[in-house]
Amino acid sequence: MADARRTATVSFSVPFADVDAMQVVWHGNYFKYFDLARDRLFCDAGLDLYRLVEDSGVVFPITRTQTKHIRPLRFRDEVKCTATLVEAECRLVMDFEIRLVGSEQLCTKGRTEQAAVHLPDGNLELRIPEPIRRALSTVGNGG
Repeated sequence: MADARRTATVSFSVPFADVDAMQVVWHGNYFKYFDLARDRLFCDAGLDLYRLVEDSGVVFPITRTQTKHIRPLRFRDEVKCTATLVEAECRLVMDFEIRLVGSEQLCTKGRTEQAAVHLPDGNLELRIPEPIRRALSTVGNGG
């Protein structure tokens, strides 16, 4: 893959429904934020995950996650989540950062790994299918 990595960023305000009794974002919701940025990255690459399932029978379950919480997010925090594609050969690896809008303070770092699995048999693909690798390697992204 080229030095310039494909990135995508989404901005949003933390909704009330995402905070817990301590008035901070519940830890499981961070994966929802990662998903928003990952979906934007796929869309920017011209990839529709639902269409991929219909067309090729390939799904991309998450096989590993890692999250480091640095500063808690709170109700109505204005944040941006950036996804950066790290690998798209044998698996999809993405790094994530969540920052406060304005101050750019880093709040959360994360990483996910996804495998390519062919349905309906559930067989693991040893490489990401070529059309998907090609789309993700195009570095004309809006990040």
